[in-house]
Amino acid sequence: MDSITQIVLGAACGEAVLGKKIGNKALLFGAIGGTIPDLDVFTSRWLYGNEIDIMAAHRGFSHSIVFSILGAYLFGWLVHKLYDRGKAQWTTSRSDWIKLFFWSLFTHIVLDAFTPYGTQWFLPFSEYRVAFNNISVADPFYTVPFLLLMIVMMFFRRTSKRRKLWFKLAVGVSSAYMLFTIGNKFYVDSVFKSSLKGKNIDFKRFSTQPTILNNILWYGIAETETDYRVGFYSLLDSERQFSNWQTLEKNHELLPKTIQDMKTLDWFSNGYYNLSKQEGDTIRFNDLRYPLLNADDPNSSVFSLYLYKKGDRYDMADFEPAPPKEGDLQLFIDRIKGN
Repeated sequence: MDSITQIVLGAACGEAVLGKKIGNKALLFGAIGGTIPDLDVFTSRWLYGNEIDIMAAHRGFSHSIVFSILGAYLFGWLVHKLYDRGKAQWTTSRSDWIKLFFWSLFTHIVLDAFTPYGTQWFLPFSEYRVAFNNISVADPFYTVPFLLLMIVMMFFRRTSKRRKLWFKLAVGVSSAYMLFTIGNKFYVDSVFKSSLKGKNIDFKRFSTQPTILNNILWYGIAETETDYRVGFYSLLDSERQFSNWQTLEKNHELLPKTIQDMKTLDWFSNGYYNLSKQEGDTIRFNDLRYPLLNADDPNSSVFSLYLYKKGDRYDMADFEPAPPKEGDLQLFIDRIKGN
């Protein structure tokens, strides 16, 4: 998920492990631990010169279970060595710090796996991307209450019962919302499958995921032999079925999967993508795991990459989210409301 959410969750892990011993400093170190996996955004640029490789490296080894374990020992040992001196000597143990970093690293990759982007838990043994698709990559209904309750907690002494109460509220409220999104996922899957059958769409597979910043409006995509069928459903809709249906041509022949860079993008998008010809030799790659910004506009994909030939390979322009067209935002809000 977004960086702020990961910082808050990491801080909560710090509080759970070392809050009673070192107070708000535990939140700081937990927040640092919760940020570490996403530093691959920077390290990948040191390792690769191709934007496709850089994008594919995100949520790679730093988001694996192996890294959570190894990183916990490495960072725990290092921080304990630096912290355990002066007045702070003997106030914490190496084991405390290892636990703090393990939980802040591990909960980061668990939280990321709930989003559609996909997280490579099993590296270096497997490149399989774990994605449960039950919450958006940014959802203020999860993050804001969690953040506010943690801020209130910070004003109480580390040994205070009220601090413990506010911490439990912060974790309880955020966890309850996450369970709500998981329940929605099972429900929406059943609605989408029923809607596909109702429209006599002969599909090979399908996926559903919430639209950005909420868990009310959901997007579904089904793959057929020749194209994709996408639709939207709001929990506030009067009818229990998807609507705003669009048919998106695959056009995969524009860049065959025999090309190594296309194999990478096919893997990255879990095979949910289409292509379109642009000016010159540029090809637009739409990652269809993410919804259209405008439910009635098949060309309003929010995750579009522009590919061009560079030597023996393909590269892509820096990703910039497609800006909404005039009126798209209001249409999006209206669709959430069930209109």
